[in-house]
Amino acid sequence: MTKIQVRLASGSKILKVNLGSVNMKTNELNEEEKKVIEEKGTEAPFSGEYENFYEDGIYLCRRCGAPLYRSEDKFDAHCGWPSFDAEVAGAVRRTLDEDGVRTEITCERCGAHLGHVFEGEKMTDKNIRHCVNSISMEFVPKDSRSFIEKAYFGGGCFWCTEATFQRLKGVKSVLPGFAGGEKENPTYEEVSGGHTGHAEVIEVEYDSSLVSFEILLSVFFAVHDPTTLNRQGADVGTQYRSIILYIDDAQKEVAQNFIKKLEAEKYFEKPIVTEIKPLGKFYPAEDYHKNYFKDHPEAAYCQIVIAPKIDKLAAKFKDLLA
Repeated sequence: MTKIQVRLASGSKILKVNLGSVNMKTNELNEEEKKVIEEKGTEAPFSGEYENFYEDGIYLCRRCGAPLYRSEDKFDAHCGWPSFDAEVAGAVRRTLDEDGVRTEITCERCGAHLGHVFEGEKMTDKNIRHCVNSISMEFVPKDSRSFIEKAYFGGGCFWCTEATFQRLKGVKSVLPGFAGGEKENPTYEEVSGGHTGHAEVIEVEYDSSLVSFEILLSVFFAVHDPTTLNRQGADVGTQYRSIILYIDDAQKEVAQNFIKKLEAEKYFEKPIVTEIKPLGKFYPAEDYHKNYFKDHPEAAYCQIVIAPKIDKLAAKFKDLLA
């Protein structure tokens, strides 16, 4: 089981955002699906499409399409409903049920009712069972589509953000570069001068069947200060601004909703100034910037600035580190 508790810079609050309470674009449901997904009903045991189903693939939320479970985590619990002993990191939210006894599981992205989770039954080595309604999910065969996606974040010096995101499970690669401005093919010297409009950003290539975009956002907001305008620590200028560059409307909506919830629940004492804008074009940085922390671990900047960030990441996200 993955438990995510992220302490922010204030040290007093936990970052745990429930996007299910925010309106999102979703797929249209029929009446039967609504009874389970929206009204928290339960399908009859041994009646669901995926109860006795073991093809290789990914199970998505039927309402919003977010990856929820992988076939390798599915097992036969002889209970009448599909059972899994692990979820895609950050994809499922747990809430105490209205009966005060059971723990309800819902889609983190859209709040769709999935079923309930049980611990301590010793059915698998992980000792956990997600009991899920088939009707809450949609199965996609393993090789029918790619779950490799990209996300773009800027939160100060890209040496720092690169080093932290490289440590997450499900992240395939991290590339430092520049985006958000107008100048074509900018150099590091031009960007660092603060006159190109570009920010230092990273391109994160990740497997959404292993880690959710919401988890990437959680890491992003935990490892930099999104309340300082055009500044991160001693790095000052628009090139160091907090920025999320989205590649489609779905990413834009999730990012906007994530920030709305952070603000509504007052996770930061000051207003969030993170810019959200379309990607435009990403320009990779010069080769000597790539894998900077890995290649220069003893450099003063790495020891004084980057290493402490990595230590904080390890403490906050130990269950999500590769």
